Order: sequence, then structure tokens, then C-alpha cells
Amino acid sequence: MSDPGREFIGVHVADGIGTLLMSRPPKNALTRQACREITSAATELGERDDVTVVIVFGGHEIFSIGDDVSELRTLNPAEAQLAGDVRRRAIDAVAAILKPTVAAVTGYALGSGLTLALAADWRISGDNVKVGATEILDGRVPTDGATHRLTRAVGESRAKDLVFSGRFVGAEEALAMGLIDETVAPDHVFDAALAWARRFADSSPAALAAAKASFAAR
Repeated sequence: MSDPGREFIGVHVADGIGTLLMSRPPKNALTRQACREITSAATELGERDDVTVVIVFGGHEIFSIGDDVSELRTLNPAEAQLAGDVRRRAIDAVAAILKPTVAAVTGYALGSGLTLALAADWRISGDNVKVGATEILDGRVPTDGATHRLTRAVGESRAKDLVFSGRFVGAEEALAMGLIDETVAPDHVFDAALAWARRFADSSPAALAAAKASFAAR
């Protein structure tokens, strides 16, 4: 059930599987409020005893186009820095969930939307998806945390190519690069994420948390 204090981000739990659902039509752009709500929802899912696995989902149309550029253009430098901190905390909160996490990626995952997907342990997308580190197309650059996650996924040379060009990457190339771990038909993305999550739903939460923490310690 969603927290009534959250407008754009819902939390749904069933059979040990929690879903963090982004719902800010039409493109799930990440405003400061949406990012604060992601932090709240991720923290809740991480702490709930009835959740063993977490799905991050943007709905059946678009995962997230990333930052709300129209909002950013209204901010002064101090406000823009604060917005960046709020966004970083949201992505870090998803990464910090000590439970297996899977991003169910539909449509587009661009800029900080891609970084959010990279914060999950596994990524499943439709075979028509487009992803990219697209900040430079708006005259901006990804944060250090974003380039770190991207580099860890695809290697430094490929990460630089993506960041410098801002180009869109299709599903086949994204799969080959390691941006995506599995592709399915567009209408089956959430079902595939649910199938992945069910593999761990009956596992020991403590053992899963310790296993995930061992990767963070490296």
C-alpha cells in the first residue's frame, strides 16, 4: 500500500515481493519531490520484514527519462546543487536496499533514469527499449556517482563513449554491453521481473542481506 504522503511513488507488497512503482506521467521525469519519494519508498522496502525481494518499475510505458530538465532550468546554482544531492540520495537509497533488486525497464531509461536502473542488481527490459547517458544533450554532465555506476557496468571506454555522445542505445546493444541483463517482449517486462524475484522470495532474508553486503564491501 502506498504512503499517502507520497504522490508519485507507490509501494506494493505481495508474497514477499515489494514493488517500488514510479507513477509520474507521462515520462517519469525525476523532480526533487519524486526523488525524495524514491528515497522514502526504498528505505521503507529495505526495512520491511515482509519484503524479501524488490522490483523497481516505471509502469508499462516508460521507466524514466531522467531529470526533469524544465524544473532544473528554473533553479539557481545553489538550488541545482541541492537537487543533485536529492537525486543522488534517491539512487543510493535503491542501491542500499539489502535485498535482491530488479529494475523492470520499459520504453526509455535515460540519464539519471538509467543510473536509477543501474542501482538495481539485475535489469530486465523490453526488446524495444532505448537507454542512454543523455545528460550532455542538454548541456549537462552525469554526476560522479552516475559515471561510476556506468563504468562498473560497461567498462571505462564504453562509458566514455556513452557519456560523450549522449547517444541512445537499443536493447540488443544494451544487452551486449551489460546495461541490461535480460530482454523480453515489451508486454512481458514486469512478469519477467516478477519471475526473477520469485526465485529468491523464499530465501533467508538474513542470508540474502549478508550476501549483498559482501559485494558492497569490495
